[in-house]
Amino acid sequence: MLADIYARSAVTAGHDVKVIDVARLEFPWLRSKQEWESGAPTDAIRAAQETISWAEHVVIFFPLWLGTMPALLKAFFEQVFRPGFAVATAGGGKTWKKLLSGKSARIVVTMGMPALIYRWYFGAHGLKSLERNILGFCGIGPIRETLIGLIEAKDASKREKSLAQMRAFGREGR
Repeated sequence: MLADIYARSAVTAGHDVKVIDVARLEFPWLRSKQEWESGAPTDAIRAAQETISWAEHVVIFFPLWLGTMPALLKAFFEQVFRPGFAVATAGGGKTWKKLLSGKSARIVVTMGMPALIYRWYFGAHGLKSLERNILGFCGIGPIRETLIGLIEAKDASKREKSLAQMRAFGREGR
């Protein structure tokens, strides 16, 4: 619902939007370093890479599961952000060249606990891993984040506030 609200608001404001619904994609999970480095991406993964290449701004929505993103989303990132698409050997003493530089991102995470507890007590480790070790590793930045806590316990006015925030972000393209 949040993703739909964001996308509709972005389109209404004149932004071009393409959606990748990871839960509906069929792709194998990587099981070795060799598969990650030289395995051939499936058609679904190649299409996702084309969409990400096209985008100037990437928005990622997911529920917090066991302190981080769902395993399917992590498997998707491992498939999509492969050498040759997201990173390349840089040479000259550098390990990797970031191939997705110039793109920005927003991460929206919903959770059952208060967002403040996740951020301050748990250190938002799953979110930080996505920002630093996946998106930042590929050159995506700046990365903005929106944490929506107590998602299932929100009353109508608090729910509307979250929806209004997504509408505003969509309109502004951020």
